[in-house]
This record gives sequence, C-alpha cells and structure tokens, in this order.
Amino acid sequence: MNPLIPCLAALAPLTLCVAALAGIHASARDVARRAILAAAIAFGIATVASLAAAVVGAGRTPLLGGYGLGLSLQLDALGAILSVLVSFIGMVVVRYSRNYLDGDPGQVRFTRWLLLTLAAVLTLLIAGNLVLLLAAWVATSLSLGKLLLFYETRPAAIRASRKKFVASRLGDACLALAALLLYIRFGTLEIAGLVAHARAGEGVGSAIVTIAALLIVATAMLKSAQLPLHGWLIEVMETPTPVSALLHAGIINAGGFLVLRLSDVLLLATPALDVLAIVGGATALFGSLVMLTQTSVKVQLAYSTVAQMGFMLLQCGLGAFSAALLHIVAHSLYKAHAFLSSGSIIDLARASWTPSPGGQPHAARLILALVAVIGLALLTGFAFGMTLRTNPAQIALGSVLLMGLVHLMANAIDERPNAFVVARAAVTAAGVAIVYFALQAAMAWLVGGSIPAARPVDGIVPMLIAAAVVVSFAAVTVFQNQMMRRADAPFWIAAYVHLRNGLYLNTLANRLVLTLGPRHSTARLPSNQ
Repeated sequence: MNPLIPCLAALAPLTLCVAALAGIHASARDVARRAILAAAIAFGIATVASLAAAVVGAGRTPLLGGYGLGLSLQLDALGAILSVLVSFIGMVVVRYSRNYLDGDPGQVRFTRWLLLTLAAVLTLLIAGNLVLLLAAWVATSLSLGKLLLFYETRPAAIRASRKKFVASRLGDACLALAALLLYIRFGTLEIAGLVAHARAGEGVGSAIVTIAALLIVATAMLKSAQLPLHGWLIEVMETPTPVSALLHAGIINAGGFLVLRLSDVLLLATPALDVLAIVGGATALFGSLVMLTQTSVKVQLAYSTVAQMGFMLLQCGLGAFSAALLHIVAHSLYKAHAFLSSGSIIDLARASWTPSPGGQPHAARLILALVAVIGLALLTGFAFGMTLRTNPAQIALGSVLLMGLVHLMANAIDERPNAFVVARAAVTAAGVAIVYFALQAAMAWLVGGSIPAARPVDGIVPMLIAAAVVVSFAAVTVFQNQMMRRADAPFWIAAYVHLRNGLYLNTLANRLVLTLGPRHSTARLPSNQ
C-alpha cells in the first residue's frame, strides 16, 4: 500500500491546526479570513487524497511504534468519503461563522476551537491504529466541549455541557477498555491487523472479543445520542448555530464511523450487532414520534438527528454497512443545510405549500397506501437483487423512506380518484424506490473491500428486527394521521403532551444532573426543554 496517500491526507488536519494556533494577537477579521482559507485548503487536500486513493488504491503508513502499539495512518474508501464530507461541511460552517459571529467578543476564540475540532475529526478518520484513533476521539470531544460552552455563563449551556461530558467520558472509558481487550486477544491495535485477524475467523465465540464488541457498541451509542442517554443532544442549543450544524452533520456520526471502521471485529460477536440493531431501532422510533410534537425548530431538528442516528446504527446492526455509510452522507448534507438555514425557517414555511383541511386522508386509504409502498419496496429491492432475507436493512429502510409518500398516495386515491393523479403518485413513488436502491448498490460497489459487504444471515433475528421496524413505522404513520384528525380527543391530547416532553426520559436525566451537580449553577433550570 502506498504510504504517501495517507500522509497527503494528514496535511488537511495539520493545515487547520496551524491556522488555529498561528497569529496569537491577530484581529478577529484576520483570524476569520485565515480560517476560511485553511478550511478551503483542507477540503482541497482531502479531495485530492481521496481521488488518489480511488485511482492508486488504499494507502497505509508504517507503524511508528512497536508491538502493535503506536501511530499510523490509513486512507481507504471509508476514510476518503468521510474526509471529503467532513472537510466540505467544515468549510461551509467556517465561512458561515465569519458573518454569524461578526462583532462578537469571543469570535477569535470560537474560530480557533472550531478549526481544532475539525482537525481532530479529520485525524480520527485517517487513524490507522487504535491508539491514534482513541487520542483523536478524546480530542474531538474535548474541543467540542469548548464550543458547547462558548456562552459559559448560561445555565442551560452549563447543564448540557455537563451531561455531554459525562456521556463522553463513559464512551472514552468503554473504547479504551475495548482496545485493551482486543490487544490482549490479537496482540495488535493496528486496524489493518485487527481486520485481518477478524476476516480469518479468529476470535469467533471468544468471550473477550464479545465483551470488546459490546463495549464498542456502547461507545458508538453514547457518541451518537442513543437511548436512554440522548438528552445532551437535545439541550446543546445554547451554542452558536454553526456548532449545531457541525455537531449534527459531522461529529455525531463518529459513533457510526467507529462501528464501520471495526465492523469486521463486530461480525465476530453476533450479540453486539443484535444490541446495536435493537437499540438503534428503538431510538429511531422514539425520536421520530417525539419529533412530530416539537414546536422549536432546533429541538425538532435535534430529535430528527437522534432518530436518524438510530436508523444508521440499526443498519449497522443488521449488517448493511454500506447502507449506513450512505445514510451518514445523506443525513450530514441535509442536516447541515437545515441548521444553517433554520434562522429563515419562518420565511420558508410561509413560501411553502400547505395542505387544505381536507388533506388528511381516511385511515382506510392510508393503510391501502402503506401496503402499496411496502410492496413497492419489496419488488424494487428484488429487482436489484435484495430481499428481506439477504438485505433486511435495505428493505426495511426503503419501506420507511417510501412511507414519506404515503399521504401523497392516499390523497391521490381520493373518494373520486383521477387516473392521472393516481398514475403521477405511483410514478413518483416508483422513481424514489429505484433511486434509493440504485444508490444502495452504488455505495456497496464503491466501498467494496473497505468494509464488509453484509452481515452473514445466520437466523431469522435480522429479518424479525427489520419486519418490526416496518410495522412500527407504519403504525407511526397511522398514528400521525389520527393525531391530526382527532386533536381534540382526550387520548390524543394526552399522547401529544407525553410525547412533547420526550416521555420524560430527559427530565429524569436532568433531575440526576441537578442532584449531582453544583446547585448554584443549575438551580433555576427547568426540568425539561
């Protein structure tokens, strides 16, 4: 493997670090200008290195250390795709921050920590040894903490930062312990070495490997705000909007990246993948339900992120690793745009089309449309060689995606249906299904060899989990329809209130923080947000 390619990629985080630390006494305008230039250069470097990796092949540097411990770099398809993604989002966020914080007395401090956070994330993506990966993992968390506490006198920011600190330190401890167990079992922390041992079938059924895999899963769930420790992500709204965009579009994906990077090891421990699928699916369902009831734009986006991270980890648990990577890319681009444009959401809403009061289809037509889109997902998946048995995650997530068109199709099947309207709705749904499965096939081809193709089907558990996901989200679609139609009924009012408060899971976490933390800094805080 060519060692020059990862060395080239390493210039991207190095450029950001130099820009962050240079010019101690520079003005805010000079720091902002230098930051934008450094972010653009980092994006260019990441793009060139990724193209070189695509042409020449994956690259890896020799280990700087001994006995499988030390520093090394690697750049494969997984790292290349995410490096380009993160550097692009980082460039956009840094440029946005210049105007957003113009005139703020803390602009220089903010810009420096923003560059250091981006550098830590880019280093994480090209780490070739778990020692460097763990160091970059901790550095990402600590530098992000400085951004979350940018307004350090705000009580809500203090509480959210404290909750994030606890979750992050638990994740750090789990990852460090997992690395120790893997070193005991395989005698190396080189990621390429661990992958080679795993693909050779070493460690299957080993208690040490299973425990290490469960700890890796726990680390990913803590980083990606999965149940029940999701509350910190909901409350980090006291930080400037650029940080929210970077967090929700980039850093939150670190949990998924960790699972993808060590997916070969996780395949040795089926219980770890089952836990990942179950918790991810439950979190996706929870986040989707609660999101429907939120009135704050940013809180709604935060619950959306919780749900999307649940979907992504569910795909990993079901063995659809390339699908999870595609999900990360799509969600990151969408969520960065959503947060950066959240300030003008009122104008966007006023300019958007809104349905008439009659645009709430009857439950019977809704169920008919649900059956149609699920059948369409099964047929389209089969045409691309994907079935519920061989590719349960792709079928399940394709069905959930098409459920977003259920109201369109149900309204097309009106009391007096029009052939043109019905045909247009059907063609739209078929087009979405074809594009979805084509992108899945393209991503699987693109990252072939970098991550496992799929989890071996060794039973009906993956299929049952996928079927449960489809049924659950079909029920959510009907639930949403009925909540709109029967908003004045006592049951639906109560359901709305409980969901509006996130089923009080975050309230319990806040009470724990208030009990354990200094009372003078959080005593005036409400129990929920």
